Amino acid sequence: MIAYKRVSRTSELEQILDLQSRNMAKVLSAGEIKKEGFITVGHTFDILEKMNSASPHIIAYTSQGIVGYALVMLPSFRNEIPELTPMFEAADRLLPNSNYLAMGQICIDRDYRKMGVFKGMYSFYKEVFHREFDGLVTEVATTNQRSLAAHRSAGFEILNTRVAKGTSWELIYWDWSGAK
Repeated sequence: MIAYKRVSRTSELEQILDLQSRNMAKVLSAGEIKKEGFITVGHTFDILEKMNSASPHIIAYTSQGIVGYALVMLPSFRNEIPELTPMFEAADRLLPNSNYLAMGQICIDRDYRKMGVFKGMYSFYKEVFHREFDGLVTEVATTNQRSLAAHRSAGFEILNTRVAKGTSWELIYWDWSGAK
């Protein structure tokens, strides 16, 4: 059985990093990237723990351990991961009056894909945060079609496209303002 909760132990952060390392684009073949999707940005334990201390991350888990994660990234972390700063700048420009939250990254273990874990984590995410925030913003590489399709099905809409270092990114937003 898959359940959802917020991170409460160091061992859970370590499991997140392990799952992340197995899904980075740099360790996957071109075929795996196209079929399974990929992670672009790697986190250190220190930054992951710092983000978690500010607002605990969301995890999907079974009795065997973590099978998915959705990182919580408060806008105050906009300069902690330089690759993500442009995302925050674009969100500020396109959502000037929004109290938004950023999805720091989402990943599901390969053995648990197509089982509703993605939607389950996002449903739990919204349940936890929709009273405090107007919506959720994130960026997805346009080459990650699996992730873009999954995000669209969860309710995200494209706000903007930008190109950085040869990669095209979609800035996407899930508006929760009507859910309060």
